This record gives sequence, C-alpha cells and structure tokens, in this order.
Amino acid sequence: MGNFTKIKECPKCGEREIGIGHQRGYSDITPKGKVLGSAIEYIVCTECGYIIEGYVKKPNRFKGTL
Repeated sequence: MGNFTKIKECPKCGEREIGIGHQRGYSDITPKGKVLGSAIEYIVCTECGYIIEGYVKKPNRFKGTL
C-alpha cells in the first residue's frame, strides 16, 4: 500500500474492511508554479466511505515549491 500506515479499522465507524483508491481525470494535485502534478491515493472505509488517509503518488514533484 505504498506510503500508507497500517490501518486496522475506520476511526469513524469501526469497520475493519478498508480499501484503497485514487482520484481520476483532472483531479490530480499540481505544485504551484509547475506543470506536472501527481495523482492522489486514499485509504477509504468500505462501510461509511470516510477517507482515512490521502497521499500524492509522486511527492518528489513538490520539492522546491515552498
């Protein structure tokens, strides 16, 4: 699961079945002043839909933006 921590259960509802997904289309995040961005991946509760964690797939593209 890449950068994700070991999630045991949803902090909102307690569900133990957790899924992973990513946004599609134009929903990537782009660093300020740069053209190329990165897709965003999430850990999601399969019961209530709560987004537990989210990360960009290519964090190195954000270096030097602050």
